Parts: sequence; C-alpha cells; structure tokens
Amino acid sequence: MNHLLNITTSSLASTYRFWRGTVASKHIEQPEETLILFDQEGGSKCRLVREILTEFDLNVIIAPCPEGGENLAKLKSAFNGATPPVLVDSNNPNVVQGAEDITHHLFQQYRGTKPPKACLGQLRSTLTSKLASGVRLGAGIKARRSRKQPTPPSQQPDLPLILYSFESSPFSRPVREKLCELELTYILINLGKQQFSDMGPAQFHWSLKPYKPLPNTKRDEFFKQHGNVQVPYLMDPNTGVDMFESKDILRYLEERYG
Repeated sequence: MNHLLNITTSSLASTYRFWRGTVASKHIEQPEETLILFDQEGGSKCRLVREILTEFDLNVIIAPCPEGGENLAKLKSAFNGATPPVLVDSNNPNVVQGAEDITHHLFQQYRGTKPPKACLGQLRSTLTSKLASGVRLGAGIKARRSRKQPTPPSQQPDLPLILYSFESSPFSRPVREKLCELELTYILINLGKQQFSDMGPAQFHWSLKPYKPLPNTKRDEFFKQHGNVQVPYLMDPNTGVDMFESKDILRYLEERYG
C-alpha cells in the first residue's frame, strides 16, 4: 500500500473509534510481571483491549496470533480453542479470554472499579471497531509468509522486539499490523498522552511553552533520551537497530523478517 494512503486509512480508523487509546493515566505503577496479550492487531475485539491498555498506561508483551499462523494454532491448542484476545496476567495469576472479561479484569485489577458501559462492547463500540478494521482492508489479520517459503520458527528472532506506541497513533498502527502479520513477538510500551501539551505532532505540541512531559513518567524518560516524544519507535535487540519513522520501520521489518 502507498505510504500516504496507508497513513490516511489508519487515521480514518482512529477517527472511527473517536481516538480512543490516545490519553493515558497520569499515575500508574507497572505490575511486577509484565502482562501478555495474545492479540490480532486487525481484530475488532482485540482493539478494545489495547485501547484500555493504552489508557491505563500499561506495558504488555504482544504475542501476535494472525489467521493462518502458527501462534494462533498454538493458542487454540493450549486454551481449548480460544481465539484472541487472551490475556495472561501472572500478577494474579489469571488467564482471561474475551474482550469483555479482559476489560472487567483490567478495571478491577488496576483501577479497583467496575468498567463503564462504554468499554463493554456495546453495539456502538462494536460497530465502530469493526469499521476501523474494515477501513484498513484486512491489514493485521492474516499471517504473512516469505515470498519464497514459510519462515521456520528457528529464524524468528531470539529476543522480542520493543515498540513504543499508543493505540490510536496512525503512524504506529501499520507497524503493529506488520509485526502481527510476521508473527513477531514484541514488547509494547504505551506512551499515551497525559496532559494537554502532549497533544499534537511530536515537533509541534499544542503549547506555547517549551515542551516538557510530566516528570517521572515513561514519556519523561523517553524525552530525556531522545529530545522529543515520537512514535512509533522500534528497538531490535537482535540487531542493535533503533529507529523512528513508520515508513523506515516497515521497510526494515520487511527486509529483515519478511
């Protein structure tokens, strides 16, 4: 897909969801054990879970389970035919299946409250999430194979990739879709926006003052390291490659793992 069209349809997907998965909690402690989400990036139900993870500012290990892939077959075998989303929370411990049950679990475990009705897969929420999937033309749904032959598991990277992102980011979505299609496990570090001055593009925040993230947050740590807060940002510990810019990241993933 042409990159401009790619970003345009990704922006439409976020618009259909009213930009849920943009704003993040200002105060959250990461759990001792990182959550694991068996996910399908283009799946409408999985999107509802990832929006909450962004809004709670929780990091998560993403185990992509695209249709026709090995990971989905393993998931169904391990959990009696389960399909994404499936959340593994070793802090309880608990294995939770389905968007609605996962939503209840996240709110109870990390907010101490019941989820609002708007987060529980109501008709409007379900329809807009399906619209968001539809405008992406099936990206992030099916497993991709090498043009020559399927990639054996032994050629998958030894270490998970690391992606800085937030759910509604139009530039991050195509990268997450590519990671899903290639079945590349990655650590998703959510960098949702926590204050008004975080809004807007990385180089043009909606503030007349010099940009400063909230202190002692992930955005603050990222800003100190890079001088701005921009997503997507990919780190591949297997090759030592770190990079910004979705177009460059997509090209790298295709050349390295596609």
